[in-house]
Amino acid sequence: MDGRTETLIGLSLVPERAAWPQLLELAQVADRTGLDLLGIQDHPYQHRFLDTFALIGTLLARTERIRIFPDVANLPLRPPSVLAKTATALDVMSGGRFELGLGAGAFWDAIEAMGGPRRAPGEAVNALAEAIDVIRLMWSGERTVSYEGEHYHVRGVHPGDAPPHPIGIWVGAYGPRMLRLIGRRADGWVPSYGRAPVEDLRSAHTVIDEAAVEAGRDPAAIQRVLNIGGQITGPGAGHRPEPGRSVGQLGGGLAGPPEYWLDLLGGLTEIGFDAFVFWPTEPSAEQVELLPEEVARILRARG
Repeated sequence: MDGRTETLIGLSLVPERAAWPQLLELAQVADRTGLDLLGIQDHPYQHRFLDTFALIGTLLARTERIRIFPDVANLPLRPPSVLAKTATALDVMSGGRFELGLGAGAFWDAIEAMGGPRRAPGEAVNALAEAIDVIRLMWSGERTVSYEGEHYHVRGVHPGDAPPHPIGIWVGAYGPRMLRLIGRRADGWVPSYGRAPVEDLRSAHTVIDEAAVEAGRDPAAIQRVLNIGGQITGPGAGHRPEPGRSVGQLGGGLAGPPEYWLDLLGGLTEIGFDAFVFWPTEPSAEQVELLPEEVARILRARG
């Protein structure tokens, strides 16, 4: 990333197999109406879900301008060298519209049941750091690359040409070790609103920024993407969290008219976020259209 210039607004879709026709429709509405990003969660062990990367490839082929990313890719079930190769292919075929959201893993019982490793928190951080190294090497454009780590290795691999555009590695994480890793090595941070109090999100930016400066990097070049769920409604009061409280404590998702969302996202922009991916609780074309028409345009103008 070359630095932040305007607020990005995106949409997240749950890759439900039974919802496939609607997923395509909503992705195309998001593309046509000018949204910037489309995120697809990645849970390979979920029997109701389509494979995230197969879905992303299909949606990239059926859209024209929107950037699409796994929100976030399940690293324990997707080896980094293969993940890098897949990312490059998607970027080539889409004309540079793929970004790589990356996660250290969760739901370890399900991961292990599918043949993946079970990792303790410290191991998960170290494995993610190694994976970033491997992915960067696979994108380096070098004829031959090698890497020896505790969790991953490549030995004399011919990775091929670099991707058409500098693919961002956006990490979904919350713990201090992972936040420092983002500051040192990643291109972006992808948390979800409600997983932590707002003040914790604010302080996390500081941890990332300090680690970036210590590593000789520009903190402003690290994209800050926030997943946020809820519903855009007609006129009326919204469900607003009190300062320091999380959405999970409210017993339900956020809801309110466009003015409510402008106020909420504006406040989150002030604490450091420069991109928002909206997870509608009741997905519909109407919900998607409200984002660029009633929220994105005004929010960008304010910025």
